[in-house]
Amino acid sequence: MNGPQAKRVPVQRKAHGVEWVDEFAWLRADNWQECVDDPKLLPADIKAYLTAENDWYEEAMSDTAESQKTLLEEMRGRIDANEVSLPDTQDTWSYMERYRDGQEHPEFWRCPRVEDEALADELVAMQALDAAGKRDATPCAGSSLLGHAQLLLDLNKEAGNVDYFEPGDMDFNPAHTHLAWSADTQGSERYRVTIRDLHTGTDEDVIPDVESIAWGNSRYLFYTRVDADYRASTVYRHERGKPCSEDQLIFEEADNRFSCSVWLSLSSDYLFISTDMDDQSEVWFIPTNDIHAEPRVIEPRTQALEYSVDHQGDRFLILTNADGATDFKLVQAPCATPSRSHWQDWLPHQSGRMVLDHYTYQDWVMWMEREDALPRICYRHNGSADIHRIEFHEEAFALSLEPLLQFDESAFRFGYESPSTPSQTYRFDMATGNRRLLKQECIPSGHDADDYVVRRLQVESLDGERVPVTLLHHKDTALNGSAPCWLTAYGAYGASSPATFSASRLSLINRGFVFALAHVRGGQEKGRAWYEAARFGGKHKSVDDLLSVAEYLIDQRYTGNRKIVLSGGSAGGLLVGAALNRTANCWGAAIADVPFVDALNTMLDDSLPLTPGEWSQWGNPIDDEQAFHDIHSYSPYDNVKAREYPPMLVTAGVSDPRVTYWEPAKWVARHRQMRSDNAPLLLKTNMQSGHFGETGRYASLADVAIEQAFALKMVGVD
Repeated sequence: MNGPQAKRVPVQRKAHGVEWVDEFAWLRADNWQECVDDPKLLPADIKAYLTAENDWYEEAMSDTAESQKTLLEEMRGRIDANEVSLPDTQDTWSYMERYRDGQEHPEFWRCPRVEDEALADELVAMQALDAAGKRDATPCAGSSLLGHAQLLLDLNKEAGNVDYFEPGDMDFNPAHTHLAWSADTQGSERYRVTIRDLHTGTDEDVIPDVESIAWGNSRYLFYTRVDADYRASTVYRHERGKPCSEDQLIFEEADNRFSCSVWLSLSSDYLFISTDMDDQSEVWFIPTNDIHAEPRVIEPRTQALEYSVDHQGDRFLILTNADGATDFKLVQAPCATPSRSHWQDWLPHQSGRMVLDHYTYQDWVMWMEREDALPRICYRHNGSADIHRIEFHEEAFALSLEPLLQFDESAFRFGYESPSTPSQTYRFDMATGNRRLLKQECIPSGHDADDYVVRRLQVESLDGERVPVTLLHHKDTALNGSAPCWLTAYGAYGASSPATFSASRLSLINRGFVFALAHVRGGQEKGRAWYEAARFGGKHKSVDDLLSVAEYLIDQRYTGNRKIVLSGGSAGGLLVGAALNRTANCWGAAIADVPFVDALNTMLDDSLPLTPGEWSQWGNPIDDEQAFHDIHSYSPYDNVKAREYPPMLVTAGVSDPRVTYWEPAKWVARHRQMRSDNAPLLLKTNMQSGHFGETGRYASLADVAIEQAFALKMVGVD
């Protein structure tokens, strides 16, 4: 017997004239929402099955204990134990976070204002003291500029001995007298906000069940509250020092497809409330000089209209897909009359150039864009029509745009990294075009980017589309078909997969793995059309792309047949499951993290809180017969075949409100029922955490080490 056998309890299902039996539907607990908040409430029979699977996993992986330990030590050795962040500076204060050796979570400090240019040299000196073991517990030791810092918050102390602790937002009020911070202690993504007096260090207010926060002014904090269905459906205004029972409801979203968020403009003049679903949005605003004003809408929601807003002077600058701008454009509108009838193009639409986000200063506008899977940073002065772009030269890389907090700035920070280059943070002056490296990610155990090769490949898919692939391998790895390969992809919701650096990934690369990131359709790497092509009935194109990449890597001898470890999480796990059902070739093993694999049953169940909002991605199989057949054709759980499959490691989390634990559990049970081989099939369920697994900078590495040890074992690499 290859692992525990789940009991079979036939449940008849019928839709659009199709009848089928779901023998593992019993794994969905009737009280599942209570279980997300308190896993101890899981019904005994379900808990017994998940525990049996965990025991089977432990037994099957026991021979990898030393491998896991070695991998974990390597990964920890690449972490800067005493890292200090660059400061966030506003008014007379600079805020920073610092890790100390062995700490899972950061400490937050502040000191009198320091400037980026002066601090760059100080950080180099501080790193040198760290390397020599001569810096004490104060993050400013070794710095003549930072002076005496004040410890505001130690998240290690706040975490205490809880099994799960995930920090959320951290936001100081405009007067710099109070700090609002949040944390999730269950994995259910219900955050508890605490407001701390920065003069006394005492906590004044506690607000439960929050998702996002924003100070409207120094007295009032706005926040979104998560409802019983794990949806941020309401926005409240909290007056500092008052009990949260007196908080004022200022916005409520009745449509269960939408979720709310709040944020403050960089100018601090407007508080924005956004309510969004996958392909539709609506933004409301409140002037902060009239904090009790009723929210006003920018433009009422319209089918397929998306937009986001920032403020500059007497205008709003709006990123939108209006008027056929499928890859988005920037428009401007007067603050007094911001509706769509007053929108004027500021950065016109250009097909294939995806405008991703934008920020405004008093005199400048900055934005990120992407073309052919490569990002760019652009900027423009208000008094000029000239657009400037910052150039980079590696074949594949990732960027982040980080505006400073002062609205009258002319400089910003940006982050640069590539699969071989650890993260670098630069200060860029738009007035002069000068850039300066402020900080580089430190790899204490050593790292030479020249030891690695980064490539950007273009692979032809079944219909002729060219799929970008980011490739990384050690320069000494022989590309003769003998190398194992870690292949990953996501391909959903328009979420693009950046070509980032991963220190933990080097453990595989240094053992001869080729890493391949397939930018399949479903993301927006090549513009909105890349996403639209894989929605609804086009989901098979994501799978086509992935399989074409796998075949290409084998044909071109980057790897060999049955040497590919296929990996994907959440909606990427659906991609893994669908690919495994399509072909048994290529794969040496598969790893599916909290995979969305029971797609048909989930999309047919409108009592699940996330389902209505997901119909705009996958289709509504309740009302739409074609959507039913489309989802049925690729849903991994419904298409497991009576044949051989590769070794599989599958993860789940009982507190996961996004991909509920029973989806991976049912999928594994179906595989045990159907498959004809004895290849390892392992289900590891975290009985305490949610969608994102273990928390903490060190503890989270344990999950990575497990997956890498599994991969190494399955492809026969020491």
